[in-house]
Amino acid sequence: MKKIFFSTIAISVLFLNISCETDFDTDVNDVVVTSGEADFSKYIALGNSLTSGFRDNALYIDGQNESYPNIIAQQMKRAGGGEFVQPLMSDNNGGMILGTTVIQATKLYIESFSNGSPVLKNVAATPTTDVTKKLSGTINNMGVPGAKSFHLIAPGYGNLSGITLGTANPYYVRFATSATSTVAGDAAAQKPTFFSLWIGNNDVLSYASSGGLGTDQKGNTNPASYGSNDISDPNVVAGAIKTVLETLKAAGSTKGVIANIPYVTSIPYFTTVPYNPLTPQKLGSNITVLNASLYGPLKQALTAFGAGDRINLLSSTASNPVLIKDVSLTNLSAQLTAALTPSLGAATAAAFGQIYGQARQATAEDYVLLTASSVIATTNASAPASINVNGVSYPLENQYVLTKTEAASVKTAIDAYNSQISALATAYGLAFVNANAKMVELNSASGIQFDGVKYSAKFVTGGTFSLDGVHLTGRGYAVVANEFLKAINTKYKSNLPMISPNSYSGVTFP
Repeated sequence: MKKIFFSTIAISVLFLNISCETDFDTDVNDVVVTSGEADFSKYIALGNSLTSGFRDNALYIDGQNESYPNIIAQQMKRAGGGEFVQPLMSDNNGGMILGTTVIQATKLYIESFSNGSPVLKNVAATPTTDVTKKLSGTINNMGVPGAKSFHLIAPGYGNLSGITLGTANPYYVRFATSATSTVAGDAAAQKPTFFSLWIGNNDVLSYASSGGLGTDQKGNTNPASYGSNDISDPNVVAGAIKTVLETLKAAGSTKGVIANIPYVTSIPYFTTVPYNPLTPQKLGSNITVLNASLYGPLKQALTAFGAGDRINLLSSTASNPVLIKDVSLTNLSAQLTAALTPSLGAATAAAFGQIYGQARQATAEDYVLLTASSVIATTNASAPASINVNGVSYPLENQYVLTKTEAASVKTAIDAYNSQISALATAYGLAFVNANAKMVELNSASGIQFDGVKYSAKFVTGGTFSLDGVHLTGRGYAVVANEFLKAINTKYKSNLPMISPNSYSGVTFP
């Protein structure tokens, strides 16, 4: 099993509205809690995996019970809120089956540590949640792992027959009211008195987490033409959210809270693996050999083509960057082949040209993905034996790195999404959570504190992120819940008490 594993259903990330000081209100029982101008009797939460309580690369009961909507609902009960029903999975192992076929793996756990890094494995169990066994009745938590903004208004997204076709989501299939219903429509049909909506992360996260393997669809407003890893056009995202709000409004649901999208590059999946992990200690005597046989000749040839900044000699005194493939670079394969043929021979030169035509060393502006931690310094079976070490002599493939160019596209999209989400919050008179601004705070060196406990966005040890590096722990979801509670109280003059994240679960160590 790889040390690091990531879900393809992942979605995105966090939050916050808490300063570095301990500034939340203590949850005391002698305070008279009121709803203010809101009515919490029927609360519905819409969103994606973050809303559902997804964590450790799976959806399971304990995670669902610590979802931020469920935490919010428990506080709402103190001000007239009703029951909050979630589409609970069948066990605490996670995973899902379609009949007898496993379609989602079990959750991750830390088996041990190796050289300071966690060795992650999936729980050795067969999933027991069968997507064909539909739930009925009221469902208050309508968070759908993997959902993008436009999926909430897509008829058939809960059609069982669409799972194998890739047009339906198994998590929504479990509680969809019909084969043609929409998430937004099912929510509105329950006539909620209050709602929360946090959607849009997946519209850009799937691109980022794949290392930019998709396409930026800005200017294309037809999501039916999108690939699974594409960046959604900002107007598509805004239009989908507006349709959700209009659908709720038509059912008489006009009071709620909406959150914007954090920069995905602030989460551990993108920030854990440094761009320069190749220390002199790790490379050893290979530095001299690599410089003489590979880095030196490449540097000389690329310099002649005006691209000498792509490669520098390896240092024996400082950490070195990994070697990556950057598909945005001009492909110099033909030029390298021609330049290296006299010294290496035609066959070897052709191989070098093909492999290094778009190669460069990573910089601090690139994001090496969490999945790369189990790949760097391993051998690549498809490469010649002399240049087959991933990230050292063989460039890391695109799916392991979000380059600075790709990261810029991600940021541009998120900024556009957030501008429109903020405008929609104002237009519809909703409470607003600036998740993006507070995620930056969590990712800072100081992090945030609650009752003397420091939380940060650091992988495993930071307390807020689960083992997939994207989704939150119970403590992380509690932090999110507080930010929603603050926004609700400010907008609707309620006084829902804050809760202590310290009371919820974090990462379990072996």
